[in-house]
Amino acid sequence: MDNPLLKEFNTPFQTPPFDHIKSEHFMPAIKGAITEAKQEIKNITSQSETPTFENTLEAMEFAGEKLSSVSSILFNLNSAETNEKIQEVTREASPILSEFGNDIWQNADLFERVKVVYNQKNQLELDHEQKMLLDKTYKAFIRNGADLNEKDKARFKDITKKLSQLSLTFGENVLAETNDYELVISDEKDLGGLPDSAKKQAKNTARAKGKEGKWVFTLQAPSFVPFMENADNRALRKELYKAFMSKANKNDEYDNKTIIKEIVNLRSEKTSLLGYDTYADYVLEERMAESKDNVQQFLSDLLKQSLPKAQEEVAEIESFVKELGEDIDLQRWDWAYYSEKLKKKKYAIDDELLRPYFKLENVLDGVFQSAEKLYDIRFKEVKSIPVYHEDVTTYEVSNLAGEQVAIFYADFHPREGKRGGAWMTTYRDQYRKNGEEFRPLVSNVCNFTPSTPDNPSLLTFNEVTTLFHEFGHALHAMLGNGRYGSLTGANVYWDFVELPSQIFENWCYEKECLDLFAKHYETGEKIPQDYVDKIKASSTYHEAYATVRQVSLALLDMAYFTLEREEAKDIKDVEEFEEKAMAPTKLFPSVEGTLMSTQFGHIFSGGYASGYYSYKWAEVLDADAFSLFKEKGIFNKEVSQSFKDNILSKGGSEHPMELYKRFRGREPKIEALLQRAGLK
Repeated sequence: MDNPLLKEFNTPFQTPPFDHIKSEHFMPAIKGAITEAKQEIKNITSQSETPTFENTLEAMEFAGEKLSSVSSILFNLNSAETNEKIQEVTREASPILSEFGNDIWQNADLFERVKVVYNQKNQLELDHEQKMLLDKTYKAFIRNGADLNEKDKARFKDITKKLSQLSLTFGENVLAETNDYELVISDEKDLGGLPDSAKKQAKNTARAKGKEGKWVFTLQAPSFVPFMENADNRALRKELYKAFMSKANKNDEYDNKTIIKEIVNLRSEKTSLLGYDTYADYVLEERMAESKDNVQQFLSDLLKQSLPKAQEEVAEIESFVKELGEDIDLQRWDWAYYSEKLKKKKYAIDDELLRPYFKLENVLDGVFQSAEKLYDIRFKEVKSIPVYHEDVTTYEVSNLAGEQVAIFYADFHPREGKRGGAWMTTYRDQYRKNGEEFRPLVSNVCNFTPSTPDNPSLLTFNEVTTLFHEFGHALHAMLGNGRYGSLTGANVYWDFVELPSQIFENWCYEKECLDLFAKHYETGEKIPQDYVDKIKASSTYHEAYATVRQVSLALLDMAYFTLEREEAKDIKDVEEFEEKAMAPTKLFPSVEGTLMSTQFGHIFSGGYASGYYSYKWAEVLDADAFSLFKEKGIFNKEVSQSFKDNILSKGGSEHPMELYKRFRGREPKIEALLQRAGLK
């Protein structure tokens, strides 16, 4: 079979040939690429020359390039444009790839060569990047069981394979539950309170699902959020809320509770084999936070600052409900609805007022212009690059000298083959090899309000900040400037990775930036200053509640992964466990049948286990860093050049605290975050 994945990509900029790739190409390509990678590793271990940094560490870094390319295409498709065949292939490929990874990290001959170089590192003249690659590689061997006895090595391998399968199944179950649910409305009076945009979207969804004349709401964010914020029908809000919050918790084929217990148990066993007390100890050794005690203290401090204010915010909504003459006990499905009503009253602002100024194409243009002003890069649409779905648009990114910086894929609307949420990913990281520069292939995948026959895609302000956020990650990947792909772009400590994304959100609140793109889609009028003032004034609205919510999720994450070995074996009831873990942050009565854990993909099918705290951790960094831009000017060239040189282009080549101090002149302070959030 002629397999495009195993050939050189004869495409513009060596991008993946999506127009020729079929699902049946993946397994032969993965097996072929593994054979090739094994030979490359054998070439390293069988050489007679004394181990050096170049013939061992660098050779390892560049081994398996074809395998990295094929597997990144497969896993990215499984997230952004999956189907039963792709899911089947991913399930088949995952254990094989895990096994190959284990074979590398437990290869005694390879480890011996790395150890020789590592033991000489103080005598070698290595720069920061080389030292980091050596340290990370050596640690990776230890952390992947290279020092274990043969029996424990075999068990470690089994666990790793099993975990990769369980994580995949967890994500598939959540996606299936998301896609399976529909709230079908036949009576127009049940649409009371909903904006026209939400009604039109629901009508289009119904039409697409063969339910002409009805309105269909789904669990996708662009459908779910407007309904929860605006629908007057309380019973339907409750129904939709319960559907959303009970994903993968129905004791059926898609239930994730048993999978959660298995994942927690296996992660605990895996890390106890390596001598760690808990999975969190293992993870946090390679984070800025460094230890579970530091994380728990950080979360405790945040909760102390935010909980009293959040309780006041809930009490304020309860009073507001009474003012409206409504006799109800406030429940979780009421929060977004009344919160939005009070926000309109307080600030005379809401999503529907702002949407006309945030046409997707204009916002994207604003993101590009901001990046141009800050980092001297240009974006040009290229139609000749193959894409995996017609919704995807591609751009060549270049610098002022006309040199290629990156290729950027933009994929912005929900569809059944795409998981929910928003993320940045790469098909190739930036690196240099044998004097040749390989620039990154970077993608942003989001689920924004789609266009309708009557209106273009008009974003909520929250969707605008999401686009800026994900593009901040993309800039981190695009502007990488190092030798080793494993250390460039967003390949950094997990609690540092959100700094480039979260800092970029700050520009959305500044008139100087908004004027670049926030124009009424019909009249071309720039967003009025008083709207910008209201956006800023309302930016701290219920920020304490949002902080408590983030802390509650981080506490749940830490509760699972700070369990010691015997405790991890013994989670009897996931619901009970969650209730106890989140109790310190509780602001509403529990709702029977709902559960966060069973849909908490960040920690059970993503990379955030023992790391969900990093969103708030990075907010401290981003608030502190942006305060320098505020002081000098949000498009100040000196500050943006320093941020590019010390943060974005450096990737993970040095310890993040050193990079941050070089940019800021000192360690970050929490005060900037507390002030911005209105908590101080």
